[in-house]
Amino acid sequence: MRGRDGERPVGNLDLGIVGNCQYSALIDRTAAVVWCCLPRFDASPVFAGLLDPERGGVFSVQPVRPFVPTQQYIRNTCVLSTKFEVDDGTSFEVVDFAPRFYQFDRYFRPPSLIRILRPIRGMPRIAVRCEPTLDYGRQRTRPVTGSNHIAYLGSDQELRLTCDVGLTHILDASPFLLDQTRYLILTYGKPLEGPIKSLAEEYHDRTVAYWRTWCKHCSVPFDFQDEVLRSALTLKLHIFEDTGAVIAATTTSIPEAPGTGRNWDYRYCWLRDAYFAVGALNRLGHFEEMEKFITYLRNITQDDTNLSLQPVYGIGGERVLEEREIPWLSGFLGQVPVRIGNVAHRHRQHDVYGELVLCMLPFFFDRRIVDQDPDGNFGVVERLVRRAGELFGKPDAGIWEFRSEERLHVFSSLMCWAAVHHGARIARHLGRTDLADDWDGRAAQFRSVLEREAWNEALGCFTMTFGGSQPDASNLLMARVDFLRPDDPRLARTLACYEQVLKEGDYVFRYRSQDDFGVPKSAFLICTFWFIEALVTAGRTAEAHDMFRKVIARANPLGLLSEDIDPATGELWGNFPQTYSHVGLITSALLLGT
Repeated sequence: MRGRDGERPVGNLDLGIVGNCQYSALIDRTAAVVWCCLPRFDASPVFAGLLDPERGGVFSVQPVRPFVPTQQYIRNTCVLSTKFEVDDGTSFEVVDFAPRFYQFDRYFRPPSLIRILRPIRGMPRIAVRCEPTLDYGRQRTRPVTGSNHIAYLGSDQELRLTCDVGLTHILDASPFLLDQTRYLILTYGKPLEGPIKSLAEEYHDRTVAYWRTWCKHCSVPFDFQDEVLRSALTLKLHIFEDTGAVIAATTTSIPEAPGTGRNWDYRYCWLRDAYFAVGALNRLGHFEEMEKFITYLRNITQDDTNLSLQPVYGIGGERVLEEREIPWLSGFLGQVPVRIGNVAHRHRQHDVYGELVLCMLPFFFDRRIVDQDPDGNFGVVERLVRRAGELFGKPDAGIWEFRSEERLHVFSSLMCWAAVHHGARIARHLGRTDLADDWDGRAAQFRSVLEREAWNEALGCFTMTFGGSQPDASNLLMARVDFLRPDDPRLARTLACYEQVLKEGDYVFRYRSQDDFGVPKSAFLICTFWFIEALVTAGRTAEAHDMFRKVIARANPLGLLSEDIDPATGELWGNFPQTYSHVGLITSALLLGT
């Protein structure tokens, strides 16, 4: 792709994200809103130009003459600035943000996007287009004007653009002179009330102050501070504060690699991904997100007597996420299909029990947390451990969500072992020695099975399935969950094997074997970071440091990462921004920083 200014090549995903833990929007380097779902992450997008520039709708602010854009975040915030240098010598900036700050003993986070248009030099001639859509681009909204606003009708709630720009200019997308600072406020549902200038400026200042205060409470390593802070802010933007759910990514249907059909909807809460996300925030000193997620978990499991967990739920706790295709959208860069929903809600993925026990460890061992319901939380642990014990050594779809068959996956059983092993630690800490002894005994049995069935001596590595022959990058987490000691020779041998089979250049694949959609073409960024972590654990710190620097250099100009990367070109692919990838960056940076 090339920029509209005709300058440097633009990456597939040179986008910024703004949000407020209620919704988020993606904005390209020319200040066009190309993705925005309102009123929450999993709603139909009101702007979806990312998936179809013609039918997806648009909200753009651009000069009418050729220009060169630059984009950056206001430091330590989620407030985005796009500056335009126009060839006639004029310049201006567009400041985008979603209001978020503390007010009336709670967080104010309306489904609203505020755009401030500030002239910097001269009076640029610009045009604003605002054309929202409904039902994933199938329908256009109907604009109806008021005194100083445009109501876009057609949905259950009113979508309103309040502004101090002439409405005719917006309706016709006709140019006008930016002779002073102008304000555009897009709201879903109840509009924001108050004088537009003072309201926008107040919300801007309070939002900047909120994010900067949040960053001050992050315990960052000495090196890579900017990268870690941007990743932490990105994780925070993927938390649906209303319920405590954590979405895997902002988007749907950005393919893992072109022409593969691996186009999935990630706007839901995978329990595994959520564990990794809140765990990374815990390491930085933020615990509120973990506490809210555990509340979400308890809400979705309260009436499930057997605790048969799905791997993924809706952000409101919905259990059914029927997957379907949207044939009228042309897809990201023409890559189809566009899918919404995700069939993974029907999968069995047994590793989630271990990840959730690990997620709850801080409630029992971190003295900074005052647990308001220790009996209730331990009751959840008991149920998780009991179910993990029942599912150890049973076939499932696995962490990589194979669709055509269930197999006996090593990582799934590893995490069932982890649930029992760490559950025993919790029980012993609480003085429940009867349970602790029982669970320790079961964990020892499970360990014996894993050491016999998961290790392939001929290959010199742990494999994807019991008695299998295919490497699997998820096994790189064995040391992190206490299954392997750092000096275990099997860790070094597994690293050596994976380096030969899974690593290509500076990037690591999940696996190399054929799956439901062929042989994977792109490397997985989280697996690359797991490999870096394993290098540090094995004492190969200099190699890890060098590899880490090369990988983070592939982030987009704003420091954001997607799920996948083309190892040949370094181009980002997959849903964006991806929580997994930013978790990996944070965890690796913290390890290298120690």
